[in-house]
Amino acid sequence: MIVRQFLQWVRHAPPGERAEATSALARAYLHSDLSADDLAAAEGAMIMLLDDPSPLVRRALADVFASAQKAPPVVVQALAADQPDVSVPLLSRSPLLLDDDLVDLIATGHPEAQLAIAGRPLLSRSLAAAIAEVGTAEACLTLLENADAEIALFSIDRIVERFGDVASIRENLTARDDLPMTTRQALLSKLSQTLAGFARPWLGSEYADHAAREACERATVALAADTPYEEVAELMRHLRESGQLTAGMILRGLLSGNLVLFEEALAELSDLPLDRVTGYIHDKNISGFHALYRKAGLPDAAYPAFREAIAAMRDGILLGEHGGVARLKRRMVERVLARCAGERGPETANLLALLRRFAVEAAREEARLFCDDLVAGHRVSDDDRLVA
Repeated sequence: MIVRQFLQWVRHAPPGERAEATSALARAYLHSDLSADDLAAAEGAMIMLLDDPSPLVRRALADVFASAQKAPPVVVQALAADQPDVSVPLLSRSPLLLDDDLVDLIATGHPEAQLAIAGRPLLSRSLAAAIAEVGTAEACLTLLENADAEIALFSIDRIVERFGDVASIRENLTARDDLPMTTRQALLSKLSQTLAGFARPWLGSEYADHAAREACERATVALAADTPYEEVAELMRHLRESGQLTAGMILRGLLSGNLVLFEEALAELSDLPLDRVTGYIHDKNISGFHALYRKAGLPDAAYPAFREAIAAMRDGILLGEHGGVARLKRRMVERVLARCAGERGPETANLLALLRRFAVEAAREEARLFCDDLVAGHRVSDDDRLVA
């Protein structure tokens, strides 16, 4: 009887009043002790209200049913597919919406719908994957910020691939303690591409790309220095698959004293077991290393630098060096440059230019470290005087 009167009244009431009455009806459906007939009538009335021309009325239903386990499923399903002003409360938290329904809404819905789903509590891995695949940058950021979301690594990699150039996403990911080194390197690569894009208008395309590539290689070698031993092979595989495992980057790692990176890189490129690779590298007979170098597909023009770097390491040139294996070692670079300069020829011009850039970089880094130590020592001395 009450529902019949409601239906007669609602046809002529203004939108605001209809919305208030609809909200009251929905709350009565959930919380009042209605008979089975009254429940069926109330559900029918609310299904009819799904066609109300005013979004205020439909939003009133969505607000009441947003978290309700006992809401009419057909009403929830219809409202979830409504315009964003109506659907967002349900998309963000309704327990009646199944993953299959939400995946479909992610693919076909508005950006606001994707955003609402990305922030859902206890978000499943499949929903996270759908958002990573087709969601907007804002939705992906919301997903990453959702502490309740279960996000697979391949979904994070997909977000990096699509939006690694977005600063807010990049900052969120780099702040994570559990991010694999391969993903961190992919972020570095995205950043270098972004910087190159900014620099092209005034530096020129070729120079900007070159500078960005070297910056990425420098950061990658530093990253490899912090990579756990058991993850270095995976990092090299990632670099190879992404086309970044170049002779220049490998030489930078070797001239930084990172023998693990060098060995794993050659093992990856040559498809030989690591123990055989290390045997060739440490064998005093250089012909074995030369064969390994060629099997790895590295350029002949760069071979003298690798040969001289290995010889320098055998002579103990790195003994007493500080700073770990994250930066170029000045004595190492200068020795290799001097030896390679004696083989000057058309095919070594690019190699010598690279080594000269390495030498400048190593000298500047050494000077910076020296000055830092000098200032630190001065501060310690001042502190001692104050204590005294």
